[in-house]
Amino acid sequence: MEQVLQGNVGQFTLPEIFQLIANGRKTGTLGIQKDDDIVMIYFEKGQIIYGYGPRKTYHLGQLLKERGLISSDQLDDAVATQSKKASSKRLGQILMEKQYIDRADLEDVVRSQVEELIYSLLAWNGGTFKFYENQYPTQEEITVNISVENAILEGYRRIDEINRAREALSDFEQVLTIAPTPIERKTDLSFQSDEWNLLALVNGHRTINEIIEISNLPQMETVQKLAALKLAGLVTETGKRGEEETDRLSVMIDRVSRLFDEYLHRRPESTNEKTTIQKLTTPTNSRLTDEQLSVINSEEDN
Repeated sequence: MEQVLQGNVGQFTLPEIFQLIANGRKTGTLGIQKDDDIVMIYFEKGQIIYGYGPRKTYHLGQLLKERGLISSDQLDDAVATQSKKASSKRLGQILMEKQYIDRADLEDVVRSQVEELIYSLLAWNGGTFKFYENQYPTQEEITVNISVENAILEGYRRIDEINRAREALSDFEQVLTIAPTPIERKTDLSFQSDEWNLLALVNGHRTINEIIEISNLPQMETVQKLAALKLAGLVTETGKRGEEETDRLSVMIDRVSRLFDEYLHRRPESTNEKTTIQKLTTPTNSRLTDEQLSVINSEEDN
């Protein structure tokens, strides 16, 4: 592949890179990598026509089901068919062949997928990029036509909304857990299905970042809903992973220390108990003189 544009995100921002491709009316694939995330954006004459990433692409079947365009049984049937096909047809193509959806439905959802992918990319402030002119890694039957300018404008609107939600969520590396509710307080909660699903991911072990990663909702919507759940007092942050375990262990150690201290210093109830406590508190390396031993033996004889 001929590499015509490459570098580090930072030397150029992603909007600047997008603009370079759009202004040059370039056709090809922009590959962007940050840590383990690799995203590919397809361009045709400067317009965005497709995009995918193993960790950033929102599941097509789930989006179709959430929009009420297919049922759970239809999705399961299409997935089962896909797993049996040696040619590994795309899920959307199988759904159309089974007449569960039409092409317009599929194009609408693919467009949403690509847009959400681009919006999430605009928040990246690091990584590397390469543009491969006149090259596509895959041949896509369903493509879209998205203006770079519109994608950037909408993406930054969403980033602004996420930043506002971040004010409620102090650190995305914090572990979230369900907040305790006083027994005497009765609550009448009315959740939407996606809110219930999101709340089910809050288990006291996952960080906010991990919940965002495995949520079926778009990133911005997940962040907004988590912020709302926290502001409503339904979830709470417990610290970063490892810190909460350390805190619990410290509490247990302090409690045991206090109990042992109380046992050693409480008022003795009998002579035998006093002797036992004195033995516990006497250093093991202490030694009595012959004179002291004779006094003790004399007292015992009396």
